[in-house]
Amino acid sequence: MSSAHVEGGGHTTGYEARRLHTNDMEIGVTDAIQKHVQRNVVAPKPVTQRRLDFEHSRPRWFREMAAEALGVFFYVYPGIASQASFFLNGTEPIFGSLFQIGWAYAIGIAFAIIVCGPTSGGHFNPAITLCFATWQGFPWKKVPYYIFAQIFGSFMAGLILVGQYHPQLMLLASGLRAKGVSPNSLGGPGSVLCSFPGPTETNYGYLFFIEFFVDSFIGLVIWAVLDPANPFIAPASAPFVIGLAYANMIWGFANVTISTNLARDLGTRIVAAIFFGGDAFNRYAPIAIFVNVPATLFATLVYEVLLKDSFAIIAKGHNVHEDGEEGLTRHLTKTGTLEEGITSNIARRDNYNGVYENGKAEASPV
Repeated sequence: MSSAHVEGGGHTTGYEARRLHTNDMEIGVTDAIQKHVQRNVVAPKPVTQRRLDFEHSRPRWFREMAAEALGVFFYVYPGIASQASFFLNGTEPIFGSLFQIGWAYAIGIAFAIIVCGPTSGGHFNPAITLCFATWQGFPWKKVPYYIFAQIFGSFMAGLILVGQYHPQLMLLASGLRAKGVSPNSLGGPGSVLCSFPGPTETNYGYLFFIEFFVDSFIGLVIWAVLDPANPFIAPASAPFVIGLAYANMIWGFANVTISTNLARDLGTRIVAAIFFGGDAFNRYAPIAIFVNVPATLFATLVYEVLLKDSFAIIAKGHNVHEDGEEGLTRHLTKTGTLEEGITSNIARRDNYNGVYENGKAEASPV
């Protein structure tokens, strides 16, 4: 931009550099902003060798476990905090709603991926870790470490939340016990931490299929987002799309009880059992804890078999043929793609030459 304002008719429009408080003459908005930033940003100090040595000495496995635990904490903590605000205030709209809870989980998932994903890969779900090991070559020896860390992160989120809301949660628990109702029931303090079905939801087959299809939906979205050949997803948007997939299912099915994540449910369910009774592990608990694993494996199987385009991934440079260039050439020859490409290139060349000759003839004097 060459100038910051235009004067006409005693009137000034557009931008004025003086508003930036740079004390510069009218030099153009872009230049003024750049000078302003250069004056006010402190350059980072150089990285010391001591820092590099420390970072190099950190065990990789420990960093990955810490990132997975912290990522699940980032995901679970805002969600159950939003649930606490909602349930402990009698579900008054001013203190929250299912819509707010859905957004709390969605943004928590996005923050978890942004903060911890670069270190561990951002699984944050045992089912996703198992899918990576099954389909993407993630080392099986790391699977137990990842799953333990994920459950631990959820456990810590539940433990800290109980500490923060301890008086209110215990008051609610004592009031329910006085009525002969378990604190580990819908609307009780246990339901702040993990899922419990309503008193009329006694058809466990029905709850199983709801959980299965909800988790399959989320699994398909996650696998599509992680597909490097997908033209509709940019790396910067991936955390928010995955978070919205979770929120979408919370908005649709929270009223009939869903869990969506083994680590998220088991970690907080252990906390509910410690503080509010062992009946936290009731007949519904296996559905909440385990169903998301086969559901997510099913969803990723559907994507791998029906939707994935490995050739497009190779073509975009995100992967290679197991036999290198020779294997890729063999595949192209086998499918006729190589011959089609050669024929297409020849046709384009001939067409170009024809156009060039015609243009040359038209330009020649008669």
